[in-house]
Amino acid sequence: MPEAQLVSTDDVARTIESFTRLDQRGDKRAMNKLATRLQKEQPFLLQYAAALRNSHGDAVGEAAVFYTTLVWAMFDRGREATLPRLTQNNLDQAERVIDDAHGADPSIAEKPVHERVIPAMVTRQPNVYAKVQELIAEDVKEAAMTDATAALIWKPIQVAVEAFDAALDGRRPGERQGTIVHEAPKVGRNDLCPCGSGKKYKKCHGMA
Repeated sequence: MPEAQLVSTDDVARTIESFTRLDQRGDKRAMNKLATRLQKEQPFLLQYAAALRNSHGDAVGEAAVFYTTLVWAMFDRGREATLPRLTQNNLDQAERVIDDAHGADPSIAEKPVHERVIPAMVTRQPNVYAKVQELIAEDVKEAAMTDATAALIWKPIQVAVEAFDAALDGRRPGERQGTIVHEAPKVGRNDLCPCGSGKKYKKCHGMA
């Protein structure tokens, strides 16, 4: 993969450091800025991840939003140009790729959640996969997340990685930023806040 499209270990490390600082400081202004950027630049990704809240509850929706936001931030880190905006079609196609790959190897489902990966896909973005696998395994081990929740959010995480990777290398280009998005989903006041706090938007960054 061309160097410009590969998320480096340094990009991953700096992203984790940034998220850790935000969490430790409780920097609401910075978190609000991040949430606003996500809503503006990747509205369909946000909607895709947050949809799990409707079918599986707030805890699962919160985890899905947090991890897909983390993936976005890893791809965004260190880039001079804004990432392509993922469309619903980008996400649908990435989901089909993930489903087909997993369907071709049923034995994957028997592995621990964080090991349910397709080697060829890991090869495309090894540093992103290595970190999210580590974080998911750690969350489950420390009971910060149930194994069932990890299993539910693992697919959206892989879809996000596949969609961004495909958009960057031209397999399935997303929209250039600055174009008009028609019918782009917006964060409702009763939806989960994009910052990943688990609170409703109106009780979190919607208060700003």
